[in-house]
Amino acid sequence: MTTRRLTRRAALQTLAAAGLAAGASAAQNPAANNDPFTYSLNTSTIRGQKLSIVQEVAIAARAGYQAIEPWIDELERHVRQGGTLRDLDRRIRDAGLRVESAIAFPEWIVDDEGRRKKGLESARRAMDLVRQIGGRRLAAPPAGATNQADLPLARATERYRALLELGDKMAVTPMVEVWGFSRSLSRLGECAQVAIEAGHPRACVLADVYHLYKGGSGFGGVRLLSAAALPVIHINDYPAKPPRATITDAHRVYPGDGVAPLRQFLRDLRALGFRGVLSLELFNREYWTQDALTVARTGLDHMRAVVKASASS
Repeated sequence: MTTRRLTRRAALQTLAAAGLAAGASAAQNPAANNDPFTYSLNTSTIRGQKLSIVQEVAIAARAGYQAIEPWIDELERHVRQGGTLRDLDRRIRDAGLRVESAIAFPEWIVDDEGRRKKGLESARRAMDLVRQIGGRRLAAPPAGATNQADLPLARATERYRALLELGDKMAVTPMVEVWGFSRSLSRLGECAQVAIEAGHPRACVLADVYHLYKGGSGFGGVRLLSAAALPVIHINDYPAKPPRATITDAHRVYPGDGVAPLRQFLRDLRALGFRGVLSLELFNREYWTQDALTVARTGLDHMRAVVKASASS
């Protein structure tokens, strides 16, 4: 009987596989941690580290997330560099992750008919990419109309309805996104009206802690919505300074490290019956200089801590 010598490389591969499997097991069983929500890593949080989407998937799994929220440009880059979406889909599933949503910026809402037509085609391509990796939803912010203060909500509603109907064909649901810095659809109430008046069974809103603050909506408005209307929440925090008028995405911090009323916000979501996705979305340049796995793990620890605190206070 012969024995094979275990090389250092083989040993490291075995350990890495075991670690990934353990992370995937925990990710697939959030109930084991008594957590009611699905935790997702928006890849913007580690965007500054310039990693590939394959590397980001591995980091999300090792950190213990249940889902990942990629940006469409990362998927496009993966394909340009010779990767396939079929392989990426397999990697995501093997890592125990889901793609609950993805980030894109198609100009679906603009007045110019030519640009809007191109925007819908861009949305179609993005939805196709998302579908190929098992994704379910796509962010639909008011890209292209951020400086337009006179966009009638009725017109926005018609255009969101058209985007939803495209989503029906692509099996991907667009979520009208609150953008607090925008002059159109900057408030939760505006996005809720657009979603309600669209009259579509899958109409929904993508809310974000930072954007609810930046746009002046505040947080109590979620109590008037349903859990189904808010399938994904971008979770983050913000400091007391700079003030709302000058604060930017780059000032976002880990949940619990700022002054956002996260405990009450999460209690309100629970009261709605929300058991959806909390996706960590940060753009902090300081975090981008740090080890990506450390940032991902720290973010998840902070998310779980504020969820736990909201349940006990």
